[in-house]
Amino acid sequence: MRLTKHAHATVVIEDAGQRILIDPGTFTPDAAELLASATSVLVTHEHFDHFAVDDVRAALAARPDLRVWGPAPVAAALGETGDGRVATVTSGDVLDVAGIEVRVFGGDHAQIHDGITVPHNVGYLVGGRVFHPGDSYAVPPAPVDTLLVPAGGPWVKVGEAIDFIAAVAPRRTVQIHDVMLSEIGRASTAMFLGEKGLTGTPMLVLGSGESVEI
Repeated sequence: MRLTKHAHATVVIEDAGQRILIDPGTFTPDAAELLASATSVLVTHEHFDHFAVDDVRAALAARPDLRVWGPAPVAAALGETGDGRVATVTSGDVLDVAGIEVRVFGGDHAQIHDGITVPHNVGYLVGGRVFHPGDSYAVPPAPVDTLLVPAGGPWVKVGEAIDFIAAVAPRRTVQIHDVMLSEIGRASTAMFLGEKGLTGTPMLVLGSGESVEI
């Protein structure tokens, strides 16, 4: 199984000839290209930096073989395709995504401020190995080998990220949700969240397009 990180929170997981694309958002310049080559798409929530709705609609129109899973607002934004290619997910679902098991764990988007309403957010555990939490530090009730950890944004708190990593106890982490950080900021965050910090867990800081075997 191979994971490739793209800009911000977008990742591609490849296994057994399948390419699962997670959270193709508007902060990802090559989102349309990734949609053109994906076999399946998973969306954690409807915020634009995770869900480039126009690009996903265009991909569905151009590719009758493409399937998309996401929470109810994501499915509603894409509309009815009439053939079940857009599916609504909720916490507790176990999906067969092109022969790969994907478990769905739900919760609310992490709080930004008391005055800002946040949407429902789901996380995906792909192949029993890698967990993408979307915009949340909710701990999945399952073992995780590789944990994707949001590192920057209006809701992110380093202390909560440390607690998140400690609670999940993965073998390693990969930094995501980082487009708002400079190169120095990514390295500094990794210092706090990685094995030299309080978690003791290795954190990979991948550039856009870089991959790791998982």
